Amino acid sequence: MNDQLQRFIFDAYQIRGEIAQAHNSFNDIIKKHDYSTEVANLVGELLIATSLITATLKFNGKITVQLQGDGPLNTAVINANQNLEIRGTANVTGDTTGLSFKQLVGKGHLMITISPEEGERYQGIVALEKDSLSECLEDYFIKSEQLATRIILHASVKNKAQAAGLLLQTLPAVDENHEADFQHVSALASTVKEEELYTLSNDELLYRLYHQEKVRLFEIQPISFKCSCSKERCLTSLASITADEILEMLNEQGSIDMHCEYCASDYHFEKDDLQILLHDEQGLQH
Repeated sequence: MNDQLQRFIFDAYQIRGEIAQAHNSFNDIIKKHDYSTEVANLVGELLIATSLITATLKFNGKITVQLQGDGPLNTAVINANQNLEIRGTANVTGDTTGLSFKQLVGKGHLMITISPEEGERYQGIVALEKDSLSECLEDYFIKSEQLATRIILHASVKNKAQAAGLLLQTLPAVDENHEADFQHVSALASTVKEEELYTLSNDELLYRLYHQEKVRLFEIQPISFKCSCSKERCLTSLASITADEILEMLNEQGSIDMHCEYCASDYHFEKDDLQILLHDEQGLQH
């Protein structure tokens, strides 16, 4: 099964949904990092959560979903764009073996930052007060969007990298029967098994959950891992410091090395590679 997200809607209810699987992207994000099982699984859940959230938005731009706390997992972040091109990383200090979600992150916040290509940047923040990432996200949607939301997230590296999830959400305009309708479809969603999310096609999964309902599926969107780092971007970053500072670094270290925290790529620059940055108004610095 390719990494994908697919929207659906209930004809009889004012409720929308999404299903996402991203096994390959999950593997691409974690394969060059020495994460514990607990940290890797949470990164996988965050990957799926970001995919589901991105698909609820209508925008061109970037979204960042970040966990920040005082636990041993002090930061975990996933970046995505409107095309569901995704990358992510985590910063860990200390032993995380056997820790629960709350023990991993400690006291902290969930931040969702939307940076559209046009328009103003938006950031929503909610305290990490629940026992799981999915519950924290549901709390976020209630507090910031006033939308009842049910999110189911699963990720595992036990045998191979697998990550999948399901989102149900109220449409903005609801009728008086809506609360009972939402409780009904949410209760059925809660019966889904982890393995079913990993392995069943979306048609099979929705039939398994909602064979008595009329559900319409929309076009599949691919999910892919894509890191935006490059040698050119590294040069652009180095261009933000002065030629004197670059020369000082070269004199001290002999070269300049840069490392991408997302994909673990390394970039190496000798003095000859940096000549374009070593020009000032008077000419080439020596």
